[in-house]
Amino acid sequence: MVTMVGNESDFGKLVRDLIYLEHDAIAAYESTIERLDDKALSAKVAEFHQDHLQHLSTLNQIAMELGIEAPTDGDMKKMLTTGKVALADLFGDSAILKVMKTNEDDTVTAYDRASRHEDARVESKEFFLKAHQDEVRHRKWFETTAKQL
Repeated sequence: MVTMVGNESDFGKLVRDLIYLEHDAIAAYESTIERLDDKALSAKVAEFHQDHLQHLSTLNQIAMELGIEAPTDGDMKKMLTTGKVALADLFGDSAILKVMKTNEDDTVTAYDRASRHEDARVESKEFFLKAHQDEVRHRKWFETTAKQL
């Protein structure tokens, strides 16, 4: 899937779309943790899940500072991200991790774009850069680990 998140001209819309993206990612992580057979893999994925919860918390704070209403759930993409995980479960842990890597492609792209948004304050850009680094780390782990299984 190719995301358009990060291309918004309105900073408030960008923050809302990132919140939707995080809700979708969190749902996919929760589905992945439940479905992985290897509990060591589940534990690592749970660590990444915590990063996403922290990202969501920070985004909600930014939304509050902007005076915009933060979404409280994912959007239609949530069905796609969790559905891909459920389908991959038929093929085992490696397939689930490969699907999660593709989900991370979207978050990497979105935070990279967000870090360059012209209306973002310095603090927001710093958060977006850190979130981008987290997502790159997650994606690399999913990709590398899936190949090893």
